Amino acid sequence: MSRLVVVSNRVALPEQPRSGGLAVALQAALEETGGLWFGWSGRIDPRQSGQLHELSHGDIDYATIDLSQRDHDDYYNGFANRTLWPLLHFRVDLVDYSRETYAAYRRVNALFAEKLAPLLRDDDIVWIHDYHLIPLAALLREHGVRCKLGFFLHVPMPSSDLLAALPHHKRLFEGLSAHDLVGFQTERDLERFQDYVRLFGRGRVIESGVLETPGGRLLRAGAFPISIDTAHIADQAAAAVDKPSFQRLARSMSGRALAIGVDRLDYSKGLPERFRAFERFLRRYPDLLGKLTYLQIAPVSRGDVLEYQSLRSELERLSGHINGGHAEPEWTPMRYVNRNFPHASLTGFYRLAEVGLVTPLRDGMNLVAKEYVAAQDPDDPGVLVLSTFAGAARELGGALLVNPYDLDGVAAAIAQAITMPRQERRERWQPMMARLREYDITAWRRSYLEALRAA
Repeated sequence: MSRLVVVSNRVALPEQPRSGGLAVALQAALEETGGLWFGWSGRIDPRQSGQLHELSHGDIDYATIDLSQRDHDDYYNGFANRTLWPLLHFRVDLVDYSRETYAAYRRVNALFAEKLAPLLRDDDIVWIHDYHLIPLAALLREHGVRCKLGFFLHVPMPSSDLLAALPHHKRLFEGLSAHDLVGFQTERDLERFQDYVRLFGRGRVIESGVLETPGGRLLRAGAFPISIDTAHIADQAAAAVDKPSFQRLARSMSGRALAIGVDRLDYSKGLPERFRAFERFLRRYPDLLGKLTYLQIAPVSRGDVLEYQSLRSELERLSGHINGGHAEPEWTPMRYVNRNFPHASLTGFYRLAEVGLVTPLRDGMNLVAKEYVAAQDPDDPGVLVLSTFAGAARELGGALLVNPYDLDGVAAAIAQAITMPRQERRERWQPMMARLREYDITAWRRSYLEALRAA
């Protein structure tokens, strides 16, 4: 069997904890066939980028490179996260473009290609991940790499007109045509990509999922919605009821219902809108006052970026305003927490919560939605309130689907969720859980790799 080579911005080295489901899935894929994991080491070299580090652990080889402070700032913090991230999340108003950071993005991708190409064999299967590495395949081809190259975009694919707002967009996104297979989270993302190829990419859509590149070669594309380790999360959540963190939170509820949101502090997650919708719920449903507490866990990310600092200040103001206007001596309607919790604790919190609030303005998938479903008590499951703009909405039809911009609609969904009869909750939850058991993280990676091998 061909060797699998995984390429990602960051590498989960053997001595590092793998808390994320993606890292665990990629590790398992590499263990099946033996392989290589290549990417940034996470270290900053004070001199220059490019120092290569190699180590082996079992049947897996790891190859990482260091980046200079300037390259990290301009490639990662700059073009990847201040230009591509907002663009790919439909926030053109937040795109910060400069030729200097774009040059750094190209430069670091060229460095990845230079260091990775000599390590590759012609029969390798190379799986490249996410928006940090869009140009990499084309650069590898320039180095003479002939093996199969696949790419998976974990974030949304926006419409052609939005992509066209980016200077040099043609040069950037035409680089995807060097792959044999390009994977997306949803069929809608695939449709948008095909529109871009047809309108701006100088290619041709032969049929859905089969495209002809400007050079005349065939490119496969498809939707492969990422999933979770369903059985593990269900077991973890069931075991969490005996943990002190679960019991402390349960006692603090004093018999009230719990609504929970868990999101990285990011403007794509729709947190200000969610906070305002919760306040709308408090105002519109006075008969439910005092019966529900909303816990929002929002670990700080990219705290040195101005937009994120502004978002944090806005959320602190909103949560204070909500509590100031609605709290009672024995009840605080909202708890807002800016720190991480162990995953085992979070799955317990999901199980305790009667309502899961997942209302991003735009999200490639949103695995919190799937984890919330997997963590529920089968006899007494909670209700998921889910944004239609999350990729997960295509699979979790038993959720209460909402438009996060419709504050009244979200407020009504919260009220419906906490008053929903148990039988209806079970009828909504069971088909969602069946889907997650059938199509878990293992099925996701296998379906993608099978398609890549066949491309």
